[in-house]
Amino acid sequence: MPRLAREGRLGMVINWGRREVNVKIVYYGPPLSGKTTNLIQIHGHIDPHRRGELISLKTPDDRTLFFDFLRLDLAKIGGMRPRIHLYTVPGQSLYEASRRLVLRGADGLVFVADSSLARVEGNMDSLASMRGHLRSFALSPDRLPLVVQFNKRDLPDAVPAAELGRMLELSGIPTFEAVAVQGIGVYDTLKAIIHDVIVHLQREFT
Repeated sequence: MPRLAREGRLGMVINWGRREVNVKIVYYGPPLSGKTTNLIQIHGHIDPHRRGELISLKTPDDRTLFFDFLRLDLAKIGGMRPRIHLYTVPGQSLYEASRRLVLRGADGLVFVADSSLARVEGNMDSLASMRGHLRSFALSPDRLPLVVQFNKRDLPDAVPAAELGRMLELSGIPTFEAVAVQGIGVYDTLKAIIHDVIVHLQREFT
């Protein structure tokens, strides 16, 4: 049986027998901000040989009940093949325990913010919730790789990106504008978080 090793404080799991590094990235954000849409776009445009099936558990009104999950296989780095496990969390506060459970062991985070002026407070609450859960795992929110996606930039009441960044106090955090339903900004966001996670892991374990 291949030997598995869970390293340090991170969720990374190394399968030495298969020369695989399994990394967990979680998409977090308020309800209907576009977390699942990101994974749908990624799943639909990635070579089927480089990804698994998209697994989604939804309520009858098509909202995420527990989580969405998608696995991506990357080219080898230093003789090891990274396998990226993408998760989303349910946005509704009703499922706070589920959000905390899915967040545990994350190696990197994508916070998907809704650009609508009417959703600014919801973004703030969700961001505070995410940071609170990380602290409950004895993790500093400032030490874990994080990028923020400003989704739904096509809305007529979309807050200007710079202003939204100030409102959410995102100074120093990479941000990306997106219209996820059209695939705009989805891959820039994904590439950025994968890059940051790989660099972070290299620093932690070299």
